[in-house]
Amino acid sequence: MNLLDKNTLRVIFTILATVALLSFLWLARKPLLVFLFAMLFAYLLEPLIGLLQRWTRAGRGVAIAIVYILLLGGLFTSVAAVGPRVIEEGRRLSQAAPELYNKFASGSIALQVGQARGWSAQTQQSVQQFIVSHRDEVLTTLSEQGAKLTGMAANTLWIVLIPILAVFFLSDKSRFANGIERLFSDPHSRRLVHDVMNDLDGMLSHFVRAQLYLAAISCAVYVTGLSLLHAPYALVLGILGGLLEFIPFVGPMVAGVLILGVAFGFNYPHLLAVLLFLLLWRGVQDYIISPRVLGGRVEVHPLLAIFGVLAGGEIAGVAGIYFAVPVLAAIRILWQRWHERGRAASSTAL
Repeated sequence: MNLLDKNTLRVIFTILATVALLSFLWLARKPLLVFLFAMLFAYLLEPLIGLLQRWTRAGRGVAIAIVYILLLGGLFTSVAAVGPRVIEEGRRLSQAAPELYNKFASGSIALQVGQARGWSAQTQQSVQQFIVSHRDEVLTTLSEQGAKLTGMAANTLWIVLIPILAVFFLSDKSRFANGIERLFSDPHSRRLVHDVMNDLDGMLSHFVRAQLYLAAISCAVYVTGLSLLHAPYALVLGILGGLLEFIPFVGPMVAGVLILGVAFGFNYPHLLAVLLFLLLWRGVQDYIISPRVLGGRVEVHPLLAIFGVLAGGEIAGVAGIYFAVPVLAAIRILWQRWHERGRAASSTAL
């Protein structure tokens, strides 16, 4: 009796192929992430290129070149306009960071802030003991984050590749899509792939632009609000808060903790006002602005999104956190299209 019939062999082959594919994705995760970021960068530029083509009647290659030149010009102009002030604030903050670190590590920050705010000796001592008792956890977290930043700096070459690879996505986008569709000979499967790719294209394009809008709005609000409150290092922290908006859920939390930590460490007198500002802005951003900017293209339940962000962070770090929401949205699109195909096949059979 032959135990390994065709069905058994087919199942074993499918399992082995799936394991091999997942292993390849894990081993090649760094270049794959670079390609994914390059694709998202291409989605970010696609509306500008299309608009330029309609205005100038120029070819796609010429439009891509013009957009890149305009981006470089805008980048250099922005750096020249606000760069010196940002660099100066960043330099002063980096110089003050070691002293601030020592104050937190020793717990003396509680005595300094308590004396300035009129805390009782018992309250100062209690806060100092709390900080000292949690010192190891805080220092470990800071060390881990510093190691991650160092690792990101070491991958500068990969980051430089993103706009270069994006040129190929921009110039050959339709060719890539047609090539994937031609892999399927069955008309129904080809139609399914076509519909899925159209849905993914619209979702990713909308997601990237929405993230850019949210980050720009957050940057402007952070800088304006912190400047009006005369918070320390308002420009640097505001820009950093806007950049962290690109990381769903975790980024805004880190920005808030960082802003409050710097304000507390430098004995800022209106700490409560900064806290109220952050809470108010978070509520406006999460419940008013973000739903309207994202719209219905990225329909992911908040609880599922939080799970995806946590799981993505464990699997691929910051990149996993960022890609968690679009990956979940892509899975939803695949699931919906697959069920639509099943319902259509059932109705046809009846």
